[in-house]
Amino acid sequence: MRRGDRSAAIAAAVAAAALLGFVALPILAIFLRVPPSTLFDQLRSPVAIQALGVSLRTTLIALGCIVVFGTPAAYILGTRRFRGSRVLTSLLELPLVLPPAVAGIALFAAFGRFGLLGGTLRAFGIQLPFTQAAVVMALAYVALPFYTRQAVATFAAMDHQLIGVSRTLGAGTAKTFFRVAVPLAREGLTAGAALAWARALGEFGATILFAGSLQGRTQTVPLAIYEQFSGGNPDGALAMSGLLVVASAGLFVATRLLLRARRPAEGPQWEQRSRSSFVTN
Repeated sequence: MRRGDRSAAIAAAVAAAALLGFVALPILAIFLRVPPSTLFDQLRSPVAIQALGVSLRTTLIALGCIVVFGTPAAYILGTRRFRGSRVLTSLLELPLVLPPAVAGIALFAAFGRFGLLGGTLRAFGIQLPFTQAAVVMALAYVALPFYTRQAVATFAAMDHQLIGVSRTLGAGTAKTFFRVAVPLAREGLTAGAALAWARALGEFGATILFAGSLQGRTQTVPLAIYEQFSGGNPDGALAMSGLLVVASAGLFVATRLLLRARRPAEGPQWEQRSRSSFVTN
C-alpha cells in the first residue's frame, strides 16, 4: 500500500472510530451510570409501569391504524402512476420533516376545542385533546411516513407481471391485493411497520402538546422520562431510557434482518403458487 493510501486509510479509521464513539458512548452511559439493580427497581415503580402500559396500548393502536389505512394507499401509489401521485406521496411524507412540536400544534389547531373541526366534534360530544385518543393520533401522525415510505417502495419494486397474471386468471382488484401483492411485499411491510412502531415509541413533542402528560392516561414513556428527569429522579429517567434503548435496538435489528432476508428469487415461486391458487379457487 502506498504511503498516501495508508494515511488516508488511517484517517478514515480514526474518523469512523470517533463517530462510533460519539454515537455509542451516550447509549453505554445509560447502563453504566446506574447499577443494574437500581435500574430494575426504578422500572417497577408505578410511574414506569403506567407509562409503559400507556405506550404499549397507544402505539399498538396507532400502528394498527397506520397499517390498515396505509397499506392500500401505498399499494396504489406504488403500482400506479397518475396525475398528482407524486404530490400525494410527498404529502404523506411531510411529517418526516416537520418538527414534532409543529405536528402537535397542527393537530391541536385542527382537532382542538377551538380548532377547525372542534365545533363539529363538540356537537357530537367528542373531545380529543388530552385523551388517549389524542395520543394515538399524535403517534400515528408522526409515524405514518415511516411505514408508507417503505410500503410504497416495496410495492413499486415487486414484479408487476404477477399482478397481470392474477388479473388474467380472473381475480379482481381486492383479491389480487390480498392474495398476491400483500404476500409478496410482506417482508418490506413488516420492516416498515417495525420502523413506524419504533418512531411511535419515542415520540415526545407532538404528544405532549396535543395530549398532555397525565400519569396513567396520556403519559407515555418518553413523557415519563422527561418528568422524572426534571423532577429530580435521574435514576428513574435512566431506567426508562434504557428500556426504550433495548426496545428500539431490537426493532432496528429485526428490521435489518427482515430487509436482508428478502429474496428476489421468490418471484417465480410466487407466480407458480399464484397460478395454482387461482386455478383451484
